[in-house]
Order: sequence, then structure tokens, then C-alpha cells
Amino acid sequence: MEKETHDKEAFQALQRIKGAEEKAREIIREAREKTSSEIIQKAQEEADHIREKFMKEAREKSERRKKELIKKAKKEMDMIQKKSEEEESLLREKAESVMSEAVERARDKLRKFLEKEAT
Repeated sequence: MEKETHDKEAFQALQRIKGAEEKAREIIREAREKTSSEIIQKAQEEADHIREKFMKEAREKSERRKKELIKKAKKEMDMIQKKSEEEESLLREKAESVMSEAVERARDKLRKFLEKEAT
């Protein structure tokens, strides 16, 4: 009888140990899942933060580049406009010179023609 009681107690102790082990495994599994979930969530938050940081830097860099290009284009436009105005001025001077010469030649031809006709 004592042996039966002892065996029964040993069996119950083993059952409690198995139950405790199963409970410990469940706690460990839950902790892993929770930890994994938290790690994934933190990683996602960090990735979002990094992505936003790089996007902000890219936007700022893009805006600076845009301003530089606009400034460069305006400078080139001003140079082209100035050159065009200089060329226009030279063409006007040349045209005035050529026109004066043409008027003078036409006047001379007309005078000669009229002198010829008068004689």
C-alpha cells in the first residue's frame, strides 16, 4: 500500500512536472511571438522613420537643385538677351549705314537720270 501511494504520488508529481513544462513551453512560445511581433513592429517603425528621413533629404536636395537650375537658366537667359540686344544694335547700325548708302546711290542715280533727261 505504501508503494502504491508512493507510485501514485510519483505519478502525480510527474504529471505536475509535465503540466509545468507544458505551461513553461506555452509561456516561452507566447513570449517569442510577442517579442517577434514587437521586434517586427519596431523594425517597421524604424524603417518608416528612415524612409521619411531620406524622403525629406531627397525633397530638400531636389528643391536646392531646382533653384540652382532656375538660377543658372535665368543667368543664361540674361546673357542671351544681352547678346541679342547687342546683335540687334549692330544690325540696326549696319542697316542704317547700308540704308544711307542706298539712299545716296539712289539719289545719285536719280540726279544723273534727271540731268540726262534735262539735256
